[in-house]
Amino acid sequence: MTDDARVHLRPRGRRDDGAATRLQILEVAGEVFAEKGFDRATGKEITERAGANSAAVNYYYHGIDRLYGEVLVEAHRRLVAYDVLAAITKGEGRPEDKLRRLLGVVVKAIMGPKGSSWALRVLSREILAPSAMFEVLRERELLPKKQLMTELISEMLGLPPDHPAVARACISIAAPFLMLLIGDRVVVSRMFPGIDRDERAVDDMVEHLIRFSLGGIAALAAAQPKP
Repeated sequence: MTDDARVHLRPRGRRDDGAATRLQILEVAGEVFAEKGFDRATGKEITERAGANSAAVNYYYHGIDRLYGEVLVEAHRRLVAYDVLAAITKGEGRPEDKLRRLLGVVVKAIMGPKGSSWALRVLSREILAPSAMFEVLRERELLPKKQLMTELISEMLGLPPDHPAVARACISIAAPFLMLLIGDRVVVSRMFPGIDRDERAVDDMVEHLIRFSLGGIAALAAAQPKP
């Protein structure tokens, strides 16, 4: 591709900067995928909204499939970044306190102001109807974060990380978050009218999930055969 061709791929009226263009396309694509889903989104609409050349999706992301994969990864990072989780789980303190902080971060990300962002809507769509790009999300975001969670729960239960009881505990702890993620503000408020999303309600939900999770972990630990 010639230098002249590259120039025409840059957004009109924006910085003459490839990195800025790439980020602009990613942001706009997130909004489009959140509104329409992966199946109905088109590269043409994304580039038009971004003010970019129609070939920009292919140039910067090698096609709409890979662009969607990058959007999924970015969406999960915005929900909770790996570095934030690692700082909590690998830092000092009791495992119970680490779990409290971890759950607090996730609940506030879902129920707080960020809960209306395109990132959570994209993730909820992908959970309900997984695409071929789910594997990208799994490899780059879900598995590394799952490993941190597994190590923490393993420590709390006093069992090896690969023990089935650890996996079951992780699933039980994660399930309420999937419910909050899939059920948007309207759905959750209609099903459970007492659940609000103001600051106090978020704090109450954090405290509830902490007690629920710690109670379940304590029961599991007590049920394990003694060596």
